[in-house]
Amino acid sequence: MSHEEVKSRIGVIGVGLMGHGIARNVQRAGWPIAFLDHPGNQPVDDLLGDGAVSFGTGSDVAANSDIIIICVTGTPQVEDVLFRDDGVLKGLRPGAVIIDCSTAIPESTKKIAAAVAAAGGRFLDAPMTRTPKEAAEGRLNLIVGGDRDLFEALLPLMRSYAENINYAGSVGAGHTLKLLHNFVSLGFSAVLAEAAACSGKAGISPDVLMEVLGKGGGAGVVLERLKPFILAHDDSSFRFSIANARKDIGYYVEMTRDVAAKNGAATAIFHIYDDAYSAGYEQAAVPELIDVLSEKT
Repeated sequence: MSHEEVKSRIGVIGVGLMGHGIARNVQRAGWPIAFLDHPGNQPVDDLLGDGAVSFGTGSDVAANSDIIIICVTGTPQVEDVLFRDDGVLKGLRPGAVIIDCSTAIPESTKKIAAAVAAAGGRFLDAPMTRTPKEAAEGRLNLIVGGDRDLFEALLPLMRSYAENINYAGSVGAGHTLKLLHNFVSLGFSAVLAEAAACSGKAGISPDVLMEVLGKGGGAGVVLERLKPFILAHDDSSFRFSIANARKDIGYYVEMTRDVAAKNGAATAIFHIYDDAYSAGYEQAAVPELIDVLSEKT
């Protein structure tokens, strides 16, 4: 890490379940932190205790930062953070970099990158995978789109909070690959939830179901995340909300339309999450979809 990199102040907007882990690991690696004060933040006493500075507006965060990491819910929130009257673009310093770690619609990402460039800044889309546990451990996966040289220059910073970092291509490629990833991950979650619900109604033992799937075509990360819920009603290993799953699959469907790709499976999966969302389970964790589909509501 160069002396200049240590001196750069990193602004973080969205110190939530994922963003707090990012901010904390960046801080531990030696970068000074500024962050946006927001009701959605996790407790920030640890950040403040180690010298982080809080600001009330995105423009003030930007005015006091060389690099701004945005970690909010999705496209509408990213656009609001950047374009609102007291938003990031109003305070952006010449040559500053914005790293967008959210899950967003690629077509919007390209427009945002152009607006950042017009304001004198530079932009990377760097959405993440994994969970708040890995965020706290500094072991996220990043999928990065943007200028290759800028990507290379920011690798030391990104390595402070990520374990696996993939360069995806030009601006928007990171968000495109994140949506592809989440379609597969959340799509398999919906398939497995539906299978588990059917299995219960058919009188199959959950232990036997897990044994057969785990030693066959159902083995994998998603099975391991849903397994504790199927066996013991424990959702702690997959704390991703049905609302966020619905959002991400919806973004994927929108992206398929933008690129004229088929989306039959994605549309059906969206309806599964949308039905659960409409039934009042928007803040429930994805494993609870099994109960929804089992009509245990």
